[in-house]
Amino acid sequence: MQAAAGTFRVAVKDHVMVAHSLRGAVFGPAQRMHGATYEVITEYATGRLDDNGIVLDIGLALQVLADVLAPLRFQNLDELPRFHGANTTTEFLAQWIHGEVAARVRATFRGTLRVTLEESRVAWASYEGAVA
Repeated sequence: MQAAAGTFRVAVKDHVMVAHSLRGAVFGPAQRMHGATYEVITEYATGRLDDNGIVLDIGLALQVLADVLAPLRFQNLDELPRFHGANTTTEFLAQWIHGEVAARVRATFRGTLRVTLEESRVAWASYEGAVA
């Protein structure tokens, strides 16, 4: 492994289309059922490259993200048992995706993972945490 004074980053992205409703007056009309298309970006950061001179294999990162998003595609999140009782805000979904991705890359990646869900060109939310 190569030590560095800075941080190396690799990011991949995909998108997912879902339907859901949000609970709470703060959400206004989004309390009603609506669709959302999220651009989902996973960004891996570490201070050390692995023995191959990479942060993480990009092909693996793309496949992991596709696998995590697959059960959400074209689904009503309100009807999925895994989200029963959850308010599936963008922030909540970023954290959930982070947990799923981290569990799948733990064997090959050590560092920080940031998951960003872009709702539009002007609004997004992220969740960032260690993968250990």
